[in-house]
Amino acid sequence: MQAPAAQPIDPRDAARQSRAEVLPRAQMMALLARNDGDATRRLVAHLALLGLGEWAVFAALGTPWVWPAAFLTGVVMVHLFAPQHECAHFSAFRARRANAVVAWLCGLAIIVPEVHFRYEHTEHHARTNLVGEDPERVPMPRSLWGYLSYLSGLPYWWSGLSGIARRALGRLNDEELAFTPQSAQPRLVVEARVMAGVYLAAAAALVAGADGLWWQWLLPLLLGQPVMRWIRMTEHVGCATEPDPLRNTRTVDVAAPWRFLAWNMNYHAEHHIAPQVPFHALPRLRSQLGDRLRPHRGYAGAHAEILARLGAG
Repeated sequence: MQAPAAQPIDPRDAARQSRAEVLPRAQMMALLARNDGDATRRLVAHLALLGLGEWAVFAALGTPWVWPAAFLTGVVMVHLFAPQHECAHFSAFRARRANAVVAWLCGLAIIVPEVHFRYEHTEHHARTNLVGEDPERVPMPRSLWGYLSYLSGLPYWWSGLSGIARRALGRLNDEELAFTPQSAQPRLVVEARVMAGVYLAAAAALVAGADGLWWQWLLPLLLGQPVMRWIRMTEHVGCATEPDPLRNTRTVDVAAPWRFLAWNMNYHAEHHIAPQVPFHALPRLRSQLGDRLRPHRGYAGAHAEILARLGAG
């Protein structure tokens, strides 16, 4: 008599089991409290730094210094993805609406549709780095050219902008239909149409001579995006393609300025172990995990590992 065939394991169940084995539930629950004060202070400081950069760009207009000023401003600007990401998890502020508003406005500034991102990112956490299942998975580059192409940001911009245009026309692809509840699918279309309208108006203003939009928004965004691609690559590229968050995600030890800009998302394995733990509690989670994690030394250290494995698939 044949033994019954083994049933496939849902990646969600495997990930939950891995998390339960890493840290007792009581310790995990103690880390989950949201704190309006921490979130507000970090957001205000982030926006103040961005405002300082915008002032530097304005002051440098007409001189060669505008380029480094725009680049540094762009690095701060693209890191608005950090509060958007935190608020997409509804873990920054206590009020759900506050999280939603902050996430949407940050996404508008950096051209990342918030509602679409939230559903896509939920699926990313459920199926992290699984080939053909994780909608945010970045494959290991096959060559140095593929590596540099991704870092340029060009594939990212093409995917993002073409996706907004497609959804604005009312077309969702199979992947989006799979990770978005049917009741929420019309919201993806409305969101894309609103954002497309804003960006078309900005384009018209640029054509009409509103140069400030170029120097203080689009140029910094373009110059800063390769830095964000460089950072995002360290999170999962080249990691194991299995549900265990200790193996499919990297944690990277970086200097305080990077931790500030990233809202502690360099503690990325910790974040995947417990996605609802707020950014300000991730260092505490890191300390509680002890030697279960083997953090990389800096983003450059993570990229050294990626470069050593180019073409591995």
